[in-house]
Amino acid sequence: MKKIFLVCLMPLLIFSAFAAGQQETGEKKVTLTVAGRDGSYGDSMQLAADSYSAQNPSVDFELLKLSGSSLFEKSVIDMKSGLGSYDVILVDDPNITQFQKVGWLANLSDMFKNSGKSVDSGFIGSVLKLGKYPYTNDGPLFALPFAGNVELFAYRTDLFEKYNLEAPDTWDQVLTAVKTIDENEADVNGVVFRGSKGNPIVTGFLPIFWSYGAKILDDNGNVTVNSPEALNALNYFLKLAKYAPEGVSMYQSAQVKDAIYSGKAAVVTEVWPGWINKLEDPTESAVVGKVKVIKHPGQVEKSSPMIGVWMIAIPEASKNKEAAFDFINFATSEATQDDMAKQFGNPPTRGVVYGRAELTKKYPWYPAQLDALNNGVARTRTTKWKEIEAQMGTALQFALIGERTAEEALADAEKGIIEVLK
Repeated sequence: MKKIFLVCLMPLLIFSAFAAGQQETGEKKVTLTVAGRDGSYGDSMQLAADSYSAQNPSVDFELLKLSGSSLFEKSVIDMKSGLGSYDVILVDDPNITQFQKVGWLANLSDMFKNSGKSVDSGFIGSVLKLGKYPYTNDGPLFALPFAGNVELFAYRTDLFEKYNLEAPDTWDQVLTAVKTIDENEADVNGVVFRGSKGNPIVTGFLPIFWSYGAKILDDNGNVTVNSPEALNALNYFLKLAKYAPEGVSMYQSAQVKDAIYSGKAAVVTEVWPGWINKLEDPTESAVVGKVKVIKHPGQVEKSSPMIGVWMIAIPEASKNKEAAFDFINFATSEATQDDMAKQFGNPPTRGVVYGRAELTKKYPWYPAQLDALNNGVARTRTTKWKEIEAQMGTALQFALIGERTAEEALADAEKGIIEVLK
């Protein structure tokens, strides 16, 4: 009986010693629940969480690795209810406006001030600004940039050299090159892009749309989709699409990535960093050393790549704001950003990381990626961006498959967006 008593007592003594140790050190065990993305973003967040826990044993993590749509839906449901289930969330940058319009995110500017700290100056300015609401240089900050995503442009240098084509600075040059290669290379498509309706086709079209001087909304908030500039951009896009593969109207990222890695595309007008992190790996790519990744060509306006940054924020309803604040600063620090880029190709949000020799050797397009981030265009800051994107995406695909003329498609898009904004 004495032995049994001692065996039963031992766990209690151990727990008491642990509890006493916690009281002695003043540390309270905290679990931060993170609503994050899947894929390489999820791997990068896991790295940040594991590294943070190693340095801060009193903090554990519950990490959700979700698709983009699932992340948005779960975040909205939780923040709208005020339950505070999540302590940290990833936010696609245009949703900052929607979330903060109703006060769902903690004010980081206030948290920096109250902690006696300041925002690190190493962030890329255009990227840091995306976390501000209102979207101005001096607006309060509600999110930090976690993944410096920006849309890029890729082309086969060997084929451009073969046909004495210039490196493309304008969209007119792109069309000439695409036509030439498509007509002379039986096994290569002149151009490849995502043509599926909604977000995919809109994302691929916007760098063309903007570079032709078109805008979705003017400075006064008026809808300007059906403009001469927009018509020029869409007519150009439809000309370009003649040299795309059959069925491009259904292409998603998987088909585009396959075309890049297999060498079946001469030009890819929409490339994201996460799609090409193994482009120079001979075990994965058939075009090692043959593809150049650059920022987009310009036309009437300068190069206008679309910024698509994933921001990291703290829901206002979180019950662990102090620990969450410390973690998001750690996750976006120069050292952590460097580690995430090296291991998973997570696009950094700090300029100095793009200059690391080890990284530029692995990702030769890093200088172009930094250039694109510094000169990129943010999507329209409105609480209705998703609805606007849906209207544009439907109209663009109808034009792509020939169901509507360019004029009719833009008229449809403008009418739909006006209804959305009422």
